[in-house]
Amino acid sequence: MKKLSAVIAASGLIFLSACTGVESYKEVEALNEAQFVGSPFTQTLAGEYRTFANTEQEVMFDYPDAMHFARKGLSAASGVTVLPEPVSDWNLSEAHVAELTVARGRLVRAFDIGAREVAPTESAVAQARFDCWIEQQEENWQMSDIVTCKSDFEDAMANLEALLSQQVVEPKDMMAPVEAVAAAPAEPMKPKDAMYLVFFDFDKSNIAASASSVVDAVADEIKSRDLNSVNIIGHTDTSGSSAYNKKLSIKRATAVKDALVERGVDPTLVKIDSRGESDLLVETADNVREPANRRVTVTFE
Repeated sequence: MKKLSAVIAASGLIFLSACTGVESYKEVEALNEAQFVGSPFTQTLAGEYRTFANTEQEVMFDYPDAMHFARKGLSAASGVTVLPEPVSDWNLSEAHVAELTVARGRLVRAFDIGAREVAPTESAVAQARFDCWIEQQEENWQMSDIVTCKSDFEDAMANLEALLSQQVVEPKDMMAPVEAVAAAPAEPMKPKDAMYLVFFDFDKSNIAASASSVVDAVADEIKSRDLNSVNIIGHTDTSGSSAYNKKLSIKRATAVKDALVERGVDPTLVKIDSRGESDLLVETADNVREPANRRVTVTFE
């Protein structure tokens, strides 16, 4: 009797798996045949999800996830802005929850300051690689795939943050509306209106490779203008003590000044200051690691 029950249970599992496979095939095929509309971001994201869903369906034989990401792809293909996967929706260890929560926050912050409009391709790739990472991390057995998705996400985020950092924005306003930028007359921005952002890794004051291009752009801009001063202000997130963060923000400001001087900027033009954790770009509670707050601002007079 037990053997018969086991056979019936196994048969039920096979039947359910077959049903899921049929349903996921329909969803993936619908995405394969879909015409993409909407913004450059949603169209690129739909293509990323199409590739991911097909891989899950045809290579991994993971029909539930193939169906899930095909549905996200279909939504994106119709012009809907779908979000990166919520960390709470996945069965992860505590350490992986913490790591992926920080990564998702970093991505969402970039979206909040206009990444989808400024860099739609890089934004779509970053979201797709995050979703790939979290899906592989839950399975937690194909280590090479986990490493690849995570590494691809980190590379995509570095590219995205570098592009965002190069945007000249209004102080306290990370990005003007796209329509306003397109309609603005092609005139050089006044020095007092310009701001550059150089982002830093957690607890670091060295300029990362992804930020070097921003410093290059700042140096070129300074040398092309007749300026009275270049103001550099260091900032941190709220992780750590306020006293420590004050010192760290000074180190970050000094690092940017030194990098500009190395690029030919007159050191007598440069003034540095630090705010530590007292002037957050993204408001957080105390002891929160927030990538957008780990920055140096550069303005001109």
